[in-house]
Amino acid sequence: MEPAIEPSIEPAVGPDTGPTSLAKGPGAGGKGRTPALRRRAPRVHRAWWVAAVSFVALVGAAGFRATPSVFIDPLHSEFGWSHSTISAAVSVNVLLYGLTSPFSAALMERYGIRRIVSGALLLIAAGSGLTVFMDATWQLILCWGFLVGLGTGSMALAFAATVSGRWFIERRGLVSGILTAGGAAGQLVFLPLVALLVEGPGWRVASLTVAFAALAVVPLVLLVLRDRPEDVGLLPYGAGAGYVTPPTPPPGAAKRALRALYDAAHTKVFWLLAGTFAVCGASTNGLVGVHFVPAAHDHGMPVPAAASLLAVIGVFDLVGTVASGWFTDRFDARRLLAVYYALRGVSLLFLPMLFAQNVRPSMLFFIVFYGLDWVATVPPTIALCHRYFGDNGAIVFGWVLASHQVGASIVAFLTGLVRDTFGSYDVAWIASGALCGTAALMALVIRGRGRPEAEAEAARAGST
Repeated sequence: MEPAIEPSIEPAVGPDTGPTSLAKGPGAGGKGRTPALRRRAPRVHRAWWVAAVSFVALVGAAGFRATPSVFIDPLHSEFGWSHSTISAAVSVNVLLYGLTSPFSAALMERYGIRRIVSGALLLIAAGSGLTVFMDATWQLILCWGFLVGLGTGSMALAFAATVSGRWFIERRGLVSGILTAGGAAGQLVFLPLVALLVEGPGWRVASLTVAFAALAVVPLVLLVLRDRPEDVGLLPYGAGAGYVTPPTPPPGAAKRALRALYDAAHTKVFWLLAGTFAVCGASTNGLVGVHFVPAAHDHGMPVPAAASLLAVIGVFDLVGTVASGWFTDRFDARRLLAVYYALRGVSLLFLPMLFAQNVRPSMLFFIVFYGLDWVATVPPTIALCHRYFGDNGAIVFGWVLASHQVGASIVAFLTGLVRDTFGSYDVAWIASGALCGTAALMALVIRGRGRPEAEAEAARAGST
């Protein structure tokens, strides 16, 4: 399908926020001036440029998320900290990543995407850069846990839900899949580089590299991102003539986030989505993302080789998540979730038998299979949040993401404790596989119709 043609208007330029809105009234984001006529509409809707820069920002934010798995052994060797102690810092990071997300979604609604994203990238850079001076575990928890946790939480998947929800009517599932894959692409870009730097100049150089990468994205965010298409005199991609700009949210971003949670918590759908997504976080970020490299190293595999395998997961996750977004535009999101969790559970049950000193074909098969499913659960989960919770869908997804990170946080710590207690990770892989089977059943239990406007929008998307 060809990109939608923008309305034939050229917006007048307003101070600070850029061009003024196409529409007057609340939520338009402009001063109410009449746009000048445009002689020729551009070939590419600006929404695609916003999506591209959002992808790059997510890649930059993902830099730190590639580091804990390859930093655990160097920090253990240099400072003598136990695996469970280091995992506790990662656990705080993962937990704050999730708990910050719903508030960041509400703050983006109120104060704008550019301000929140730029601030988040600066926090990530500060937290990663300051680790080079640490010599105590509380400093590790402060930098890794709090600073980077708050920064990455503000750049969490709720950001993808906000951008896709504001800028796209058609292709929303595809775009949410592409943006979700930004984290995997960041892992792909940074993980092999970070592993090589850790093995060579050391983990401090690797940490500074991540900090500079986050800083480098800030100017691009300030230059290109805008909060809504109306801010540049446009309609969202695929919007019809009857599209009405949503009103500007009232003051009180935190209050709105809590209110959205209160309303959603009275529905069965919310708890099913939160439960399945907790298992998603436990079986990805908390388990494989943090502990795959040290687990492979326990079996004699060199750290760069194990890190490269984790990066390859990122390659196939990029493919799988984009494909999942395409599927979400066409198939029942509940059934997609059930299939994804079931397949992930099966793959994790086999993982303990696949570790060896060298990379064998069976391990490569796991990497491809598991990688395609890494965060393929995100587009259908976002779609279900929009479907059942309407205008609060992005904020509700932020709370669902919080459950994702609670699950990841608990498992990140418990897996380190399992390693210290039993001397291997086998129990963690098997338990996680069983949890994924439970999540598949929970996804099938989701019933009921969503909001009428979301149902109509889903039907239109399915017919394109």
